[in-house]
Amino acid sequence: MSPVRAVLALGSNLGESRSTLADAVAALADHPGMKLVGVSPVARTRPVGGPENQPDYLNLVAEFETSLDPHALLDHCHDIENRHHRTREVRWGPRTLDVDIITYGTVHIDDEDLTVPHPRAAGRAFVLQPWAWMDPDAMLDGVPVAELAARAPDLSGVELFEGE
Repeated sequence: MSPVRAVLALGSNLGESRSTLADAVAALADHPGMKLVGVSPVARTRPVGGPENQPDYLNLVAEFETSLDPHALLDHCHDIENRHHRTREVRWGPRTLDVDIITYGTVHIDDEDLTVPHPRAAGRAFVLQPWAWMDPDAMLDGVPVAELAARAPDLSGVELFEGE
């Protein structure tokens, strides 16, 4: 299988989020079927949806070349989440680590386990803005990612994270 470019979004708002994100990117890349192509700056973002009063998130986007098929990539993402003690108790609730497949080449998938492109990515600045920082020419289904970010309702809650 020829390598495919995949864009993954990572987020965390529990524990040592900055180091969790760095560790997760390294763990994702530490697989024979994965090669890191690029990683965005980290964004601090207000939570979107989910329970009230949860902490801000740290988010980033990473692009990989992968020889994993989409479902194997999803399994790899879940494995990395599990290594960071991810629990799934409340939808959009606080989490140690979330890893979402945003795109897998130009493939469209909609089955019971996986939807690609990610069904809500085009309206989420916490994904789009870091992606645009990483790749100003990126496109999502033929629309510039920077343009989608500019009109996303949560854009005002996204800022470049300058912390440790």
